[in-house]
Amino acid sequence: MARIAVILTSTRQDRFADRPAAWVAEHLHRPGVEVDVVDIRDHDLPSFDGPAPLYTPRQYATEAVAAFGRRIDAADAFIVLTGEYNHGYTGVFKNAVDHLYVEWDRKPVAFVGWGNVGGARVVEQLRTISIELGMAPIRPAVHILPDVLVPAMTAPSYDPSLFSSLDAKLDLLVSELLWWSDALTDARTESAA
Repeated sequence: MARIAVILTSTRQDRFADRPAAWVAEHLHRPGVEVDVVDIRDHDLPSFDGPAPLYTPRQYATEAVAAFGRRIDAADAFIVLTGEYNHGYTGVFKNAVDHLYVEWDRKPVAFVGWGNVGGARVVEQLRTISIELGMAPIRPAVHILPDVLVPAMTAPSYDPSLFSSLDAKLDLLVSELLWWSDALTDARTESAA
């Protein structure tokens, strides 16, 4: 069973992230997959100011950080959902990432981005950061451009049909992520033994 964490990186009121999160979670519901939607909003993480987590693995400053760390640790792979804010990702997500290290290590990650260029710039930044964390960013990403973003954002409620032009891209992302999840889970298990 592959446990995939779908991470919402925005904490803004009236955010768009909930709609692609529902769409992604629906595509992940398949045999052998457990979905954990991890909303940064649900974790009251303090501003990171402690020792480097690389050197103090799983030593958490607060229970809130520990709860977040356990959810990330339990995941076999990640799909990060991110809007592009001033050509970058949210400060709250950067803070969340920096609280952990070994929990991210040797796991695959994929990205679903949105914005004027489909979140392409933020996805490229997050790929670099994920490599530094020892993660394996996969090639396919989903970029929600304004032709899909605007109707999906302005609809009165979530409507999966508004994302349908991107279904094939998301299915490719999920297939690739699950392949890497299986391969790296096996490798981590073998390495631990």
